[in-house]
Amino acid sequence: MEFTKGHGTGNDFVILPDPDGALDLTPELVAAICDRRRGLGGDGVLRVVRAAKHTDGAALAGEAEWFMDYWNSDGSFAEMCGNGARVFVRYLLANGLVVPSGEALPVATRAGVVRARVEGDAIAVEMQRPRLYGASAAALGGLTLPGTAVDVGNPHLVCSVPAGLDLAGLDLTRAPDIDPAVFPAGVNVEFTTAGAPVSGVDAHVLMRVHERGSAETLSCGTGACAVAAVALRDADQETGTVAVDVPGGRLTVTVTPDSCWLSGPALLVATGELTLPPLT
Repeated sequence: MEFTKGHGTGNDFVILPDPDGALDLTPELVAAICDRRRGLGGDGVLRVVRAAKHTDGAALAGEAEWFMDYWNSDGSFAEMCGNGARVFVRYLLANGLVVPSGEALPVATRAGVVRARVEGDAIAVEMQRPRLYGASAAALGGLTLPGTAVDVGNPHLVCSVPAGLDLAGLDLTRAPDIDPAVFPAGVNVEFTTAGAPVSGVDAHVLMRVHERGSAETLSCGTGACAVAAVALRDADQETGTVAVDVPGGRLTVTVTPDSCWLSGPALLVATGELTLPPLT
């Protein structure tokens, strides 16, 4: 099968062009493609399919031509992926599947239609405004960290790392323990600490993330939006702009009264043909 490899701040994806929905994509195939030793490797798969040709996108075909069929690296579905949406749009532009018009480009996702715009070398996507809806906690080894539950079209738990504990030293090789009653479908867990002041933004936050279905990743776009919303709340602000530094680089999140814009680099790094052995 043909593929393109892309990433947004190190959050990497295998992009599969399948405009007419002919590819028989299965959880086992996705996991094999994303295997970093036996496959191509990636945090997830982005299938590029016309909304009208996909069961989950057909209802949105009147609003957006293209549907982002996103799968986690373990073969599970995700409702939304902020970095994936930005890389998806970069692919559409690079391959002439959409024509830049100066207006925001619509993309259908399982979380609804998102809009994207080109900002120089960066791509920004507009998503739903993060909704802070409760408190919970994550247990990491012998450490329990309280956090805020946030809905960004997918579930997040944002946990602030207390003073004296090194964010970089957290062991995220295993999934944090969370309350399944609060997060029955699992959750992305973000660990944060305040960064040094940055000019032009209202807050600066450092973040690491353990994503459901993908383990620790170098970046999570929806996670950055969740983190920004919590940072603004803690600063007694309902709107504003937050710089979020992840291991893979910097994302900029602007929370407005009605939505949330995620901006950062989105790069395509390779194209080719991928051949996998028969799945057993």
